[in-house]
Amino acid sequence: MAEESNSTAPVVAGVASGNESKGVDRPFRVKLRGSVLVLVRLPNRRSVRAAFHQLSTTGGVIHFEKPLDEKLEVELIFHIRETTIRSKAQMLFPMWATLGWMQPFRFVDLSPADHEILDTNLKSFLGDVAKAAVAGV
Repeated sequence: MAEESNSTAPVVAGVASGNESKGVDRPFRVKLRGSVLVLVRLPNRRSVRAAFHQLSTTGGVIHFEKPLDEKLEVELIFHIRETTIRSKAQMLFPMWATLGWMQPFRFVDLSPADHEILDTNLKSFLGDVAKAAVAGV
């Protein structure tokens, strides 16, 4: 599937086949390209607004103007479809991007209910992408 750099439509990152994953089941990832906003609540109670670049049920990548400290535990609050998800996450090592920073994170206390809701909603993005591809959008 060809990706357009100026589009904000979600795109699925490649899912490894059984031969490539070497026994490690890695959840699928959806490239949101900033289409889902996130409020990052810091330990000092301040908040930073950002956007998800990529998201899965185990973590993702957030686009920031300025990176956060590695290993910092934050609270992420975001809406995906009609659901609000609030979970703690640990920030990982940031990477410089042309317009800010891409910083990976992993969820540290995503409840089973929120995990299921997130999984379902991310899969619905897959359906939207497939429909758009068929329609030629």
